[in-house]
Amino acid sequence: MEIFAAIDTRSSAGRLTEPGPSADQLERLLQAAARAPDHGRLKPWRFSVHNGADREPFAAAAAAAKRLRLPSMTDEQFAAEREKIKRSPSIVVVGCAVDRANTKVPEIEQVIAVGAAVENLFLAAHALGFGVMWKTGAAAYDPGVKQLVGLQPHDHIVAILHLGTRVT
Repeated sequence: MEIFAAIDTRSSAGRLTEPGPSADQLERLLQAAARAPDHGRLKPWRFSVHNGADREPFAAAAAAAKRLRLPSMTDEQFAAEREKIKRSPSIVVVGCAVDRANTKVPEIEQVIAVGAAVENLFLAAHALGFGVMWKTGAAAYDPGVKQLVGLQPHDHIVAILHLGTRVT
């Protein structure tokens, strides 16, 4: 797909189903993401990919984060939230590992570089024919979720990308 066509036709998917990207396709998407502009060449992006059974720990942690913000959530709502997350064939959590020791590149510029990486990944997935949803929510700010995906409490989850085949 030509770049302007990808930009002009890109939109968030409403619902996704199988199949999701193959392992080779996911690797290509992550390579495209890592080509984002990056002041200081810090490569602050961190990718955590969750497919198949690997989605369960992330779904449980994300649902628990939502329950912390909504303590009135019932057990049924908690289970439904966890299952909703697992409906996406692939989940890629994109974090920013902030280099606070670097005085040349402010934190905001590191976060923006990760945002650019997310857009590269989104457009590349679209060009391969996959639907994508860019989410955040309570999970993006939860210390337990950050730890699960290999981030520190001061780091940021910039995107929780859901990838799969668009349901029309």
